[in-house]
Amino acid sequence: MSLSNDFAPTGTLRASINLGNPLLARRDTDSGEVCGVSVDLAGALARELDVPLELVVFDKAMQSVEAVTTGAADIGFFAIDPKRGEGIAFTPPYVLIEGAYLVRMDAPLHDNTEVDQPGHRVVVGQGSAYDLYLSRHLQQAEIVRAENSQRVVDDFLAGGQEVAAGVRQQLQADADRVGGVRLLPGRFMVIEQAMGLARSRPAHAATALTDFVERCKASGLVAQALTRHGIQGASVAPALTAS
Repeated sequence: MSLSNDFAPTGTLRASINLGNPLLARRDTDSGEVCGVSVDLAGALARELDVPLELVVFDKAMQSVEAVTTGAADIGFFAIDPKRGEGIAFTPPYVLIEGAYLVRMDAPLHDNTEVDQPGHRVVVGQGSAYDLYLSRHLQQAEIVRAENSQRVVDDFLAGGQEVAAGVRQQLQADADRVGGVRLLPGRFMVIEQAMGLARSRPAHAATALTDFVERCKASGLVAQALTRHGIQGASVAPALTAS
């Protein structure tokens, strides 16, 4: 690729990494280093551009979005959402992830369709893909926002709300940790995880980033990264269909 100046005007590719979704990025408990599928993809892009890589790490998706939109970072890894798309040009998705609901063991809720009722309060991570999606789709239930996605279940238990929402795997891990809760069957949304850059960057850079993602899916790089990091419950997104 001969797009180094478009992608990395500072001479270093600054990749915004969101730790709010542990399926894609996390901090190693022993070394403290940030690792994951999104980090692997950022490294692969930096190698293609032949520039150094700098990870700009955040705890919340909304912070990661802001960094790319304002130019504090060059690229990022996001759940595709129309609101975010106002400032970010997304690639097609590289990974698909399920969003799920969690309730207390004795809750009368047994189906996702029962959540959107008067008096129900749904806890989500502030600015997360679930926050944005449910803000548009819930008509009767109230949304309660936790500081970040990692705090959703603990806040849900402490606050006495009726439902928690988030990444299925994160909720299941929390359920195993705290006990006394269960996931509702199925999913309420499929999250399309994509790469993106600011819409203020040249259009040909966005096209090149789309090409990069498609090649990473086709070559097996994304699948290998999921396996390497032991990620279950996420799948490689289908190849882009030519229009």
